[in-house]
Amino acid sequence: MSESTTTEHISSYASLAAVGTLVRERNLFGPVRELLKVNQKTVKHAPTDKLYDALIAILAGAHGLVEINTRLRAEPALQRAFGREACAEQSVVQDTLDACTAENVSQFQAALATIYRTHGQGYAHDYRTRHQLLDVDMSGLPCGKQAAFGSRGYFAKQRNRRGRQLGRVLATHYQEVVVDQVFDGKTQLTTALQPLVVAAADVLELDAERRARTLIRVDAGGGSLDDVNWLLAEGFLVLAKDYSSQRAAKLAASVTRWFVDPKLPEREVGWVMTEATEYVRKVQRIAVRCRKANGQWGYAVLIAPTDLRPVWSVMHADSEMPKDPLDQLLATVYAYDARGGGIETSMKEDKQGLGLTRRQKRRFAAQQMLTLLGTLAHNVLIWTRRWLAVSEPRLARYGVKRLVRDIFHINGRVLCDALGHVVEIILNPAAPLVRGLIAALQALLAPLHVVVRLGEN
Repeated sequence: MSESTTTEHISSYASLAAVGTLVRERNLFGPVRELLKVNQKTVKHAPTDKLYDALIAILAGAHGLVEINTRLRAEPALQRAFGREACAEQSVVQDTLDACTAENVSQFQAALATIYRTHGQGYAHDYRTRHQLLDVDMSGLPCGKQAAFGSRGYFAKQRNRRGRQLGRVLATHYQEVVVDQVFDGKTQLTTALQPLVVAAADVLELDAERRARTLIRVDAGGGSLDDVNWLLAEGFLVLAKDYSSQRAAKLAASVTRWFVDPKLPEREVGWVMTEATEYVRKVQRIAVRCRKANGQWGYAVLIAPTDLRPVWSVMHADSEMPKDPLDQLLATVYAYDARGGGIETSMKEDKQGLGLTRRQKRRFAAQQMLTLLGTLAHNVLIWTRRWLAVSEPRLARYGVKRLVRDIFHINGRVLCDALGHVVEIILNPAAPLVRGLIAALQALLAPLHVVVRLGEN
């Protein structure tokens, strides 16, 4: 293509422009444009285009929508890569969010479900070969006094803090968010578990057969008798911590033999011998005890399926479960411990990498829409990482924060044709991670006739 028909742009987000080219080509935002109908007049930009601008800004690392003006409006190459000819001003984007209603939230959730069913590995999971693992948890979203449904509740290390709560269901094998829902500040998992699981089952289209091959893993907040019985009655497998610490202490008294955890010598585990007659389906329980600062034992009880093979399979897909009962017991405890590397890590990375707790809106529907944009941004990053890892497996280990901060902040030059399509991306050769990224981008964008290369030193 001749130089006269191309326009060259210097960009701080040249590598993210490559992602934008993929998002545009695959029409990833298309279901939002089709299903979301915001009652707001279009002057320069349609409401869905303004929300699209917010999504691009979040992917570019914006922790506040005000950063649209500095991160996106100053980046014509990034706008072109994502299919935008211009970018809305941040206050106009804010107005669109404020114009959204509860009906718009439902429309956006339906669009995200469609997007997930198209691109999500969790939806395409092969239930015949391996059980699906869904983690469910809550995390605080601090907000001001005037925010709707903002109230005092539990916020880690923030006493008397006001805020809302984010409930999440994660397809843990794939680190994809299946469902995000915003609740008032007083809501905890014991109340939110059932609506979250119902929403996830709808997105994943779980029938009875698939539910029987799905393990729900929750902490004590979702371990009440009512919640566990509801999950069991719905046909799910459950790995949960019992909600009641008093009941845990009583059940631990039935353990006939305690075993020292070889990974954590200060912890001991044992089988609960009391029959679990209070549950609608058979389960087995494992007691765990650790010494407290006062020298007394602290107890917890894990609720697990009677057949531990599903628990083993979600953690060790390529090996057979050990036959030794002690190894099975420890493996189940470790499977519960792995929550820390699953949903807890996803929440932490979204807070650090996507500014999950930094964007606040007074109107509840606006906050829900903003949170769902963050959900989509999370999954776009996860999917992009998977696409790139096909050619460069080392990229698979990068988390959300590192993807946003390091991988997609590589500067360079972006060349666009007369129609605004990206035709060439020239990355800064001095960027620390560019060598591992360049081959993966070349493989992904070659079918789109986009050239990706390193600039000259």
